[in-house]
Amino acid sequence: MKKAGTYLWIAITFLSLLSCMEDQDFNQYDDLSVTPTYEASVLYLEVPENTINDITGPDTYSQNFNFDAFSENIFADRVLEGVLTYQVENTTSKPLEIEVQFLDEAGTVLDTEQFLLDPEPTGVVIREIAYGPAGRNLDIIRNTSSLLVAATNLGDNTSTSSQPDPMVTLKSSGKFMVRIK
Repeated sequence: MKKAGTYLWIAITFLSLLSCMEDQDFNQYDDLSVTPTYEASVLYLEVPENTINDITGPDTYSQNFNFDAFSENIFADRVLEGVLTYQVENTTSKPLEIEVQFLDEAGTVLDTEQFLLDPEPTGVVIREIAYGPAGRNLDIIRNTSSLLVAATNLGDNTSTSSQPDPMVTLKSSGKFMVRIK
């Protein structure tokens, strides 16, 4: 009886293994496409009105920011499309022009985004710029090595805003789809 039970157990185990077997398709990996979307901050600047008032001579201030994140091969070779979002707010008493330039390693301007801001009170200016098939050339992003931000005071150097802590604020973030596989 014990021997028959063992044979029965082996037969059931063998049949259950056969009933669950299916041909494996190891070529599925070739058909797999992994394209997550990544979002990150790109630039954040705050300039108080008293700093703007302290600028003498040409009323333009500029600063170059090294930004190799876009041009790194791990990103540049795999980015498919994306959107840069800018949020700009001016609570100063001055009309301002702000320009953001995308530069390659040689300092060549690849793209420019310009903002003309009225003096306070103004709302937050939100602008989204698409790159890729539905927007600007994706090579702009792939070849960007630095960002140049220039601000021009189109007003005077003496007035003061009635707002608490008057300043101009520039925020930008990027949201990009990247091919992993």
